Amino acid sequence: MKILVDADACPGRDIIEDVVACNKIKVIMYCDINHVLKSNYSDVRYVDSGFQSVDMILVNDVEPWDIVVTQDYGVAAIALGKKAYAISPKGHIYNNENIDRLLFERHISSKVRRSGGKTVNPKKRTKQDDSRLRNNLIKLINIKKSL
Repeated sequence: MKILVDADACPGRDIIEDVVACNKIKVIMYCDINHVLKSNYSDVRYVDSGFQSVDMILVNDVEPWDIVVTQDYGVAAIALGKKAYAISPKGHIYNNENIDRLLFERHISSKVRRSGGKTVNPKKRTKQDDSRLRNNLIKLINIKKSL
């Protein structure tokens, strides 16, 4: 098992590294060349900039039982399809029961924006989000360990 992080816009990177360092799990953080990430624990992989370049490399590297950290519902859906786990940087676990609804909501929001409408911006990150990420990441790691 390894943890793959869509790190271009992932505010929980320190929490992820803190949790996995205790469990000695490999972490790979993917970002495009327009970002600079430094880590003493994770393997940071830079990819060319471009539309979904990070997403494509990440999903190609996903294997069954990996954990993918992403806020992109499409990446999460592909990870689930490859029998991996997926979690958002705010700690929400994606699963087969909620991913279809999330993808549909994303589709509707996109249609609204294309027609000139406005959609609600995401809420700012809270300490509750940090706690949820820590607890649910530990939960996913423990599920994998018990298999």
